[in-house]
Amino acid sequence: MKYNNIKSFLGGSMLVLASTLSFTSCTEWLDKDPEAIIAEDEAFKNYHNFQGYIEEIYNMIPNITNANYCSGWNMGDDAVHNTDGFAHIDHQVDLGNYREIWTGSQQCWINGNRCSLWNSAWKSIRKCNLGIANIKSLVGTDEQRDILLGQMYFFRAWWHFELMSFFGGMPYIDEPFEAASIPELPRLSFQKCADRCVEDFQKAYELLPADWDKTLTGMETSGKNDVRVNKFMALCYIGKTYLWAGSPLMKEFEKYNRGEVYDLLNASKNGKTYDYDVEYCKKAAEAFGKALDMVNKGTVPYKLAKFEYTNLYDHLNSEDGMTDENVEYSFIWYTHKKNWLMPGGSEAIFRGVYPGINVAPWNHAKLFGPKVAGLVEHDNIIHHPTANLIDQYGMANGQPIYLVQNGQLVLNPESGWDPEHPYKDRDPRFYHDIIFDGFHYVLQTEGLNDEQKKLEYCQLYTGAVERDLKNGSSTGYFIQKLVPHQCNKGDKWYEWDGALACYIPYMRLADVYLMYAEARAAIANTATDLKTKPSYCLNLSAIDAVNKLRDRVNTGDYPMERVAAQFLDTREHFIDEIRRERAVELAFEGFRWNDLQRWLLLTEPPYTVKYSHEFERLEKDDWFKSHDPKDAKVGNFTRKELITRNLDARHYWFPLPDKDTYLYEGFPQNPGW
Repeated sequence: MKYNNIKSFLGGSMLVLASTLSFTSCTEWLDKDPEAIIAEDEAFKNYHNFQGYIEEIYNMIPNITNANYCSGWNMGDDAVHNTDGFAHIDHQVDLGNYREIWTGSQQCWINGNRCSLWNSAWKSIRKCNLGIANIKSLVGTDEQRDILLGQMYFFRAWWHFELMSFFGGMPYIDEPFEAASIPELPRLSFQKCADRCVEDFQKAYELLPADWDKTLTGMETSGKNDVRVNKFMALCYIGKTYLWAGSPLMKEFEKYNRGEVYDLLNASKNGKTYDYDVEYCKKAAEAFGKALDMVNKGTVPYKLAKFEYTNLYDHLNSEDGMTDENVEYSFIWYTHKKNWLMPGGSEAIFRGVYPGINVAPWNHAKLFGPKVAGLVEHDNIIHHPTANLIDQYGMANGQPIYLVQNGQLVLNPESGWDPEHPYKDRDPRFYHDIIFDGFHYVLQTEGLNDEQKKLEYCQLYTGAVERDLKNGSSTGYFIQKLVPHQCNKGDKWYEWDGALACYIPYMRLADVYLMYAEARAAIANTATDLKTKPSYCLNLSAIDAVNKLRDRVNTGDYPMERVAAQFLDTREHFIDEIRRERAVELAFEGFRWNDLQRWLLLTEPPYTVKYSHEFERLEKDDWFKSHDPKDAKVGNFTRKELITRNLDARHYWFPLPDKDTYLYEGFPQNPGW
């Protein structure tokens, strides 16, 4: 895999003029003819040209699901590949082979040919700096100037933040250097770099509109502005940047940046996983609180998507399956028969640009189901959930199935979970997200061959045909949160007339509620503080924020209790529940590795072991045709270890490309690499 070094990105000189009428795909911008390359005085002379210049930045935001035909973005403990996917970065992370992002045979969203994080970040940062330096060339209104500057400050911060999340502190680039005169800027610590990010996010917050459609400038593209960055997005990213800077890893790693002795491997064992930087977390809580207060008052269009279904397994909330994209929970990640409407609805806050029609059916839509007998077509690559993640989905009574004690999973006696009926009375999100044994997977069997028809109901018990390591699931489960199970050869939801569109947002409202709860818990001194509603968010305590998500899924036939009282006695117990809630609510969305990383849990058991569930099917095959699969009785339900991730302290950060670390002394490689 080829890549340029950091100086080649920062010292570029060509500009690309883009249209402001609509967003299109990355490849359309990058394949421009030479006539599209224009001089700086043309790009910056008026608002339309300037905005077109900025919109290339939107098009460079990585789509984590589409960086390759099978991009591995779930690098935590929540998912595994079948054997044909072992070359992909998520499995290589399990093996500790982090250098595969630079040297591996498979592209990923961090480093690849199309809209990758490393390449796009440096190019976009340079574009922001060039634009900011040339804002005086603009002939336009004050409103236009503010909107242009606000976007560039936002993106300069956002790209730095994304790089920092995987590689640690970076030089903060705020000038458009020429190739011949790029200074040797030192790497900053994560916290110092975060401070610089917040400065830019704050400028963006002050300059950007809350609603583009309500500005004279935004009226020209009214109805097409929902992806463009705004005041609310900037405020939420201020909170996220502060929370990350205040997280246990970043606080502990400051010792390294100061030249002091530090020990990441023992930090969690010594209780450091709950040791947040209080000052940063106070600022995070205030930013999130202000944002959520705006949501509560209805001054922004964001709200939690409704969780209302007539058939939860099939993601239907009406008899004909047609739903309102603004309220449907499933439509956060995909839309179907909506003319390729970009997913996200009212809950998605920050997204990249949807890559275009008929993209998901060629890769993403065929990555999650069984390839046995060709039931799901395309390449023989499958993402499926670990049993670890399945166990994080607790019970409808609000209780976790297991507690973590001294690095071991201990059965929670209050949960009521029954190993003979392991899928009964679970968190409703389990039934939305997960395919388990006996699940009615193919609804339309006409046209299938005999072998495929045998798979109408999932066979995921130990030794079953769909437990094949190459073509099925090694863990006993499949995923249908991001892509509906009807994406199979019988139901054919991925065919052209279904207009299936898929996208995973970078930030959504549920995440903001959880980050607010975490920040508030991090600064709590007593259990009483968890119930306190601060002046900047008078209607919401830390406990309330988590219960917002529990209440969302407590609807109709799917009851869900709030956080149990036993987890409200100490901040540590409550933080454990927040972390479990993040694992469930944000499952498979690409957050888990960063969460385990910043909590100093990446190297700690039980998060280092991926396992399966093994069990015997006791019901007859025909039983599932007339019964709910969650009521099935099973035998000898156990956990089996699949992968042990032997990670050490260096694995808390990805390595930088060696080519860049040789450029000058002030840009060192990450520790241990």
